[in-house]
Amino acid sequence: MTSTTSPEPRTPAAPGGDRPSTSGPRPAAEPQPPSDRQRTTLARLLLRPRPGPRRSAPLLAALLTVTAFCASDVVARSYPFGPRTRSVNDLGNQYLPFHTHLWDLLHGRADGGVLFNWQSGYGASFLPDLATYVSSPFALLVGVFPRDRIDLAVYVVTVLKLACAAAAMARLLPTLRPGRWWAAGLLGASYALCGWTVSSATYNLMWLDGLIALPLLCLVGGWALAGRRPFLGVGIVAAAWTANFYTAYMATLAAGLVLLLRLWLSGLPRRQGLAAAGRAGLTTVLGMGLAAPLVAVVYFGSAHASPGRFTGFTPVSPQDLLARLLPTTYSFGSPALFVGTTALLLALALPFVRSAPARERAGWTLLVAVVTLSMQWGPTQLLWHAFAAPQGSSYRQTFVVCALLVIAAWHALSYGPPDRRALAAAGGLLALIAAVASGSDLVRPLAWPVLLLAAAGALGGLSLLGRKGAGRGSGAGRGSGAGRRSVPAVCAVVLLVGTQLVEATATAAVATRLRLGHMDDYAPWGQRRQEQAEAVAEADGWPRYRTDPGREQTVGNDPLTVGGQGAQYYSSHTSDVLFRTLTALGGGWTSGGRSLQSLDNAVTDVIFSVGARVHSPPDPHQNWFPQDGSGVSVTRREVPPLVTVRPTGAGPSAFGPSPYRNQELLLGTRVYTVPRLTVRTGDGKPAGRTQGDRPGVRLDALPAGNTGDRPTITARCAAGGEVYLWAPHFAGTARLADAPAGAPTGRFRSDPVSKIAAMQRLGTVPASGLLRVELSPKQPSTVPDGAVGCLDTARLNTAVERLTATGATRVSVSGGTIRAELPEGTTGTAVVAAPRTAGWRCATGDGPAVPAGKYHGLIAIPLDGSSTRLTCTFHPPGLRLGTVVGGMSLLAVALLGVLTAVRRRRESGRATEDGLYKRA
Repeated sequence: MTSTTSPEPRTPAAPGGDRPSTSGPRPAAEPQPPSDRQRTTLARLLLRPRPGPRRSAPLLAALLTVTAFCASDVVARSYPFGPRTRSVNDLGNQYLPFHTHLWDLLHGRADGGVLFNWQSGYGASFLPDLATYVSSPFALLVGVFPRDRIDLAVYVVTVLKLACAAAAMARLLPTLRPGRWWAAGLLGASYALCGWTVSSATYNLMWLDGLIALPLLCLVGGWALAGRRPFLGVGIVAAAWTANFYTAYMATLAAGLVLLLRLWLSGLPRRQGLAAAGRAGLTTVLGMGLAAPLVAVVYFGSAHASPGRFTGFTPVSPQDLLARLLPTTYSFGSPALFVGTTALLLALALPFVRSAPARERAGWTLLVAVVTLSMQWGPTQLLWHAFAAPQGSSYRQTFVVCALLVIAAWHALSYGPPDRRALAAAGGLLALIAAVASGSDLVRPLAWPVLLLAAAGALGGLSLLGRKGAGRGSGAGRGSGAGRRSVPAVCAVVLLVGTQLVEATATAAVATRLRLGHMDDYAPWGQRRQEQAEAVAEADGWPRYRTDPGREQTVGNDPLTVGGQGAQYYSSHTSDVLFRTLTALGGGWTSGGRSLQSLDNAVTDVIFSVGARVHSPPDPHQNWFPQDGSGVSVTRREVPPLVTVRPTGAGPSAFGPSPYRNQELLLGTRVYTVPRLTVRTGDGKPAGRTQGDRPGVRLDALPAGNTGDRPTITARCAAGGEVYLWAPHFAGTARLADAPAGAPTGRFRSDPVSKIAAMQRLGTVPASGLLRVELSPKQPSTVPDGAVGCLDTARLNTAVERLTATGATRVSVSGGTIRAELPEGTTGTAVVAAPRTAGWRCATGDGPAVPAGKYHGLIAIPLDGSSTRLTCTFHPPGLRLGTVVGGMSLLAVALLGVLTAVRRRRESGRATEDGLYKRA
């Protein structure tokens, strides 16, 4: 069995093998310290898992976890047990769409392959996204569900991950200290249903792989201590880092801390302790090496990603920190430390459990305290997050503290139920925590009855368990006396399990309900997306032209859910070149530049070969804009092929401040008129000018329910042109005054920090040439100089004809490779309508492939007229390096396997020879 304490020295045996007499006085024998060999043998015995019901504890933990989690959704009336959606924040915007794209890949329906995704952002590297969002083995389960039930598939995956995390912790605990199987199951469920899980991880389901990985990596550390199962340990490390490297990194740090503490407590000699640490380090390095092909591409994908908009770390107050230990508390920006009142009481009781060695009590208590405090200091926060400031919640490593609390609780209970003194001390500390936390706004009225009920149940159950005879009553004994002794134990277990279920269900249900009030949420697959998908499928003509699923997006990754090949893309790996290019062209974005939006503009449609565009009404699930009575429709236009040719050295070398001029730069033709503007407030007065780096005019928000005069923009353009409004820092709606019925309404969403609005089409310049735009700002906004552009559609059509005549005569796309046939003798620069992200290499004719050039953010290849064939292939940055590292790690594992087999064979041969010699 496994232990973390040094054994007390036995009384030495009397000469001749007789034990010393126990009667009469005897001289006090001076205890002799064990030899190195004896200590090694004892350590191996102590680190060996106890034989017993190993399956019962994981099964109980999984059952309790699934029951409580599903019951919480029933109580909250959340999908799939009620009408409320569970697709909040990035679950709806990123993770569901990427699982949908994985479904398409598994069924051969995706545009692109494992290495490249042609559907998002006009073409993006997919391997970093795969490694970040859908590399977990659980993700493959979505393939067995219908595509339109992807929400249910992801829910089932979430439940399975929670069950596995509970089972893994329940499997770990008895290897740390022997104890009751039902207690391991109960604490395993406490870990899987911790506050971090129900508050943050259930809608960031990739993080749940780290929840599973942490106890498994601690198991690997235990095997390294005992010198057992080295290759299984390497496989577990590789699987953890492959499933989700981000939380696996945190879990690996945590497992390393647990290992160091166990080494200190085990009493191993320094030499053997260093050997055990070396085995653990080698196991970790080899496992990470096997995962290197994915980890490397994630690293380089992040290096080339849009920088985003990150805020500095600010630690939470002590009141908020302690409040998150209590049930039913919730907030987005604080560490959710809840592990259940039973586990918390046991962890608080550990320092006062007199039956446990002082060294062990101090070690685990100190580790919990140090790791908790490390979350409140900026440098250690960066360490936990791999030295990259997180965008969003700053406490993603909270599950590590929850795991340590559960492990501390197990150690407190493994020495027997805490006595009255320990329980009284733990209850007092819990009361003190509640008193301090009462000053936090995170503690809502519901928390107090739930806490009182849970504390009463936990203290009552532990007190019953500590009654004389109850601690052994659940074991054996067939007589009536044994049956009577088992009654307190059975009642205690029932009370503790019931308390755990009620408390966890309430906490998870509260988190589910409150998330909907704090975050954006999105409807599951329904009629809107079904109509969009059918419209895209009918209009699709890839790769002759792109089909954009539309400006009125449903989620941040519409092309992955309803099909098509648009500009929309939301990922941690959204490339910086795509972000800068679309922003310069008038595109909009949210999430600090990581979520790029579709741009409904005739010129950019020509530039990126968007020949069909879906138009949808505002999403009825959202309350951003009212419905306009329209339905899903498709417009088409003639566009050049994906590969066109531009004269060498034409135009300015860089983008300027005007998106209209930047579009002309990429198009190669002047097609816009950018008139002088007059902006007036609703009372007819000139709008005030802005100060700082956003030149323009300032508008105040209209009062709610205002039906009077609105701010206006007036300008003059040639009659018949298309009117566009570019106002990235405007929030509200815009319409042409006196526009006919059915004229488009420009809908703008922005905020000062994380969103800018995309350019919008407003209709046609009237015959008088005087246009007047009515604005309805929802918040204080800015209209920049040069906000209005009038497009000459005749000039645009002429540009399309020219680019088509000189462009590729044939284009084919296969995975991450694009091939084009050009007219004979073509010179200049071939431009592929895709962002020039790192990894593209191109060749003409039979020439060697070289890194692609850049034409204002797009892929460019110089032409000398000697060849008509063009080939561009995408190689994910970091894949070659990762493959080399992975291959070397695999070779090292194979060599270690061979050496281990040879050594065992030699040892077996020597043992056989020794046996024959003794017989002889």
